[in-house]
Amino acid sequence: MNPAPATTDVEATRARLADHLDQLAGEHLLIGLDVDGTLVDHDGAMSAPMREALQRAARGSTVVIATGRSLGATVPIVRAAGIEHGYAVCSNGAVTLEMDPSAPEGYRVIDTRTFQPGQALATLRKVAPDAHYAVEMASGAFRATPGFQDASFGVEAIESDLDQLMELEAVRVVVHVPDLSPQEFSRVIAESGVHGVEYAIGWTAWLDMAAPGVSKASALEVVRERLDIPRERTLTVGDGFNDVEMLDWAQVGVAMGQAPQGVKDVADTVTLSVYEDGTVLVLEAVAG
Repeated sequence: MNPAPATTDVEATRARLADHLDQLAGEHLLIGLDVDGTLVDHDGAMSAPMREALQRAARGSTVVIATGRSLGATVPIVRAAGIEHGYAVCSNGAVTLEMDPSAPEGYRVIDTRTFQPGQALATLRKVAPDAHYAVEMASGAFRATPGFQDASFGVEAIESDLDQLMELEAVRVVVHVPDLSPQEFSRVIAESGVHGVEYAIGWTAWLDMAAPGVSKASALEVVRERLDIPRERTLTVGDGFNDVEMLDWAQVGVAMGQAPQGVKDVADTVTLSVYEDGTVLVLEAVAG
């Protein structure tokens, strides 16, 4: 159990947020929100106040769920939150959805960014021969090396050998080395010389690769331009290194209280942790 934050912590955080968010209060905003560690805790639970604040924000602004999760793992979160209209950025920016209850599945895919991962996978096989690999395709299907399944895929991955994966067109490639720490994995990746793809290393020895230039920020910019929302009316909240670009992109980027220091350094301000409903405080600050 995480202890409840002291009242003075909440008041101090609200005051700090107000310094940055008063300029956005009452406006129709584009709000980009990370999922894991921002909307839900790392057990996948969303609090009742968070759900209520999210639905209230979606009535007054354009809410964009922006996550590293695949399409199949993102849509249930959006539905559970009760958001029927809006947008979702999946796979760290490689797939963008428009939520629409009139569409056959309740959404339509409006943008995908694919790449050929063969060269990067061949390079990584040399430096991380024991790694697990998975390729997410534009359809939302996954193919993975034997034994590699993860809830974040949203579907069961089809087992394939690495040579088969190297021939596929991907929106995202996931690489996991269970026996390495994040620090050790970072060193391996740096030494591998992998290039031609963008990558973000998360909380474990886990690597996501996407097409060059693709990030949550690049996908949010596509949505912003599509809706003609001024950049001055953009707000993002996140807690991971795959959120850095969107925190920097927004007029105001807010880091979660439990975020690594490197993420906080990029943000304009910091809220409380996910266990203290830090995102609720952010959304309350801009509610009209």
